[in-house]
Amino acid sequence: MHALQFDETKCLHCEGQDCLAKCQYIDIETGGTAREMVKIARGEDSFILHECVTCYACEEYCPMGNHPFYLIVERQEALGISPVPRPLVTRAVNLGIPFRGEPVVEEINGPLLNMAAFSELTHLIEGKLFEGLPVISTDGRKMFHYFCQLMYLHYARSSVIKERLPGIIATIERHKPTKVICFHDECYGTYASYCPAVGIDVPFTPVHFYEYLYNRLTELKESIRPIGLKVAYQRPCSSRLSPDKHRFVGEIFRLIGAEAVQREFVDENALCCGGTILGQRREGSRKRAAEIQKKNVEDMKKAGAQVCVFNCPACLQTLGGMVAREGIRPVHMSDLCRFAIGETPRGWEVQE
Repeated sequence: MHALQFDETKCLHCEGQDCLAKCQYIDIETGGTAREMVKIARGEDSFILHECVTCYACEEYCPMGNHPFYLIVERQEALGISPVPRPLVTRAVNLGIPFRGEPVVEEINGPLLNMAAFSELTHLIEGKLFEGLPVISTDGRKMFHYFCQLMYLHYARSSVIKERLPGIIATIERHKPTKVICFHDECYGTYASYCPAVGIDVPFTPVHFYEYLYNRLTELKESIRPIGLKVAYQRPCSSRLSPDKHRFVGEIFRLIGAEAVQREFVDENALCCGGTILGQRREGSRKRAAEIQKKNVEDMKKAGAQVCVFNCPACLQTLGGMVAREGIRPVHMSDLCRFAIGETPRGWEVQE
């Protein structure tokens, strides 16, 4: 039940030109990727399983839609290869248990916004952009009824996701939503990518947060004041699961009059924030994470960015202080959009 759909013949057809050949963190010769992925598909060990930093990018790179990253995670778990120290895995898995109590469920019969595990960030969904939009999230007792669980890919625990996710989907469906707007890329990737890949039914329509923001900004177009700021975007790893929605980043920037700076590490070539690499605590992981973060921030600075835009709260927590020390303001995308329609988000001040 809930078996990953993977076809090793697609790897052979690809001949290693994509997927792991584009990996920015593992050195592997062109042509070798197909061999290693077929080994992994057949249940054999591979150095890939030990060196993967769980950045999700190979999901986007694969031209066959063959889910190489999901396969890597499943093989890591099957072979007992943990990318994160086991005590941290146990703690994380125990943290996100969804059903410690029965949630209070109200029928919505319309669109709703799922904040998942980020109930403390509701200040990011205030103002005209979110007027009248019902919100579901963890409650004050940290009940994780709406937490998609996909973060356990970073811990090589696909089994935990498959066990918990159907119940979470069923709880969301009890609200009778017409659409579920996902605050975090990872939630959207769960319902739009992971669930179809492993055969989990999703009875509602997921909507990416940025698509929602773009549509609302279009409705409020007369209120937009072009912000005239040079912006860089820190693309989160989970965005790799929905590359078709990444276009909304540029479309939002154009709509609000922001100038996207010309960077090296952008779009498909984006670097992660380094947070998951730090968490792995492998030999040299701290140094590697620091190098990636330095390259990322220096790239923004060299491009002349005044603002670094985030969606993922973990990326903001990891890189926010670093970019701020370089004179680049860290902001969440929704706050930037609110500012463009004349609102003043909490703590927002334009740097001169």
